[in-house]
Amino acid sequence: MKFGLPLFGVSPRYYPDVARIAEGNGFESIWLPEHLVLPEPIPPTYLYSDDGYPPITSATPVYDPWVMLGGIATVTSTLRLATQVYILPLRHPIVTARSVVSLDRLSGGRVTLGIGVGWCEEEFEAVGQSFRNRGRRADEIIGILRRLWRDEVIEHRGEHYGFGPVRFEPKPLQKPGIPIEVGGTSPGALRRAGVLGDGWVETGEPDIAALAAKLEIINRHRQEAGRGGLPFEVTTGLGRDLDSIRRCQEAGVTRVIAGPPARNARLTVEEISDWAKRFADEVMGAV
Repeated sequence: MKFGLPLFGVSPRYYPDVARIAEGNGFESIWLPEHLVLPEPIPPTYLYSDDGYPPITSATPVYDPWVMLGGIATVTSTLRLATQVYILPLRHPIVTARSVVSLDRLSGGRVTLGIGVGWCEEEFEAVGQSFRNRGRRADEIIGILRRLWRDEVIEHRGEHYGFGPVRFEPKPLQKPGIPIEVGGTSPGALRRAGVLGDGWVETGEPDIAALAAKLEIINRHRQEAGRGGLPFEVTTGLGRDLDSIRRCQEAGVTRVIAGPPARNARLTVEEISDWAKRFADEVMGAV
């Protein structure tokens, strides 16, 4: 079982300190949320809460994940750098490919691209991108990213994107490529994870039984696509103690993202450090 630490609720000026704490206590990865812009007001269309509102407001600061993770890369050596999740169809695939491969190179091959298709239509409207076809565009983008990171010369003529022939250098240090792990629980997201993803980032499931049911659907898609034998990560935030983490492991989870409860508006470095040491001793060491 791998363990990741989320950066939600942490001030960016503490990211380097928190990353060193995570790495020093045996965490495998660190996870950064992402939005490009937030509407005012935020509509109640969030998929993972009972009232439709997300755990943020329109005044919540948002940052470029590749800039922030690049800073973390310079003060760590083993910690994987991941997004939970990057809204893939908000940008052109070449822009995303360039940002992610730059971090892959800077970090020595430690990037995981956690992606989603977004839930806020107003965010798409603000940057002139279609909300209605975002799922189909995400599918096309995933294939484009892999070709840009793999092929010597790339020419693409698809439903939504067309370019080339072009060369895209450098290629990632990670082979066969940078892992793309798909977030979401809709039927489209589960299909995307199984058919196209290197992993699934679970969000919003009420319990481990519900997670296991979704994972069964994903695995069926994987088998039908002939991808059942490929490596596949399953990431969740449902594991909080030793018992729940063991049940997650039995359900097929390979990574648990866990962090201290945010009692205040911002977590302090001391709170995170104390929690990480206890969690490493009492939970991670026993799994």
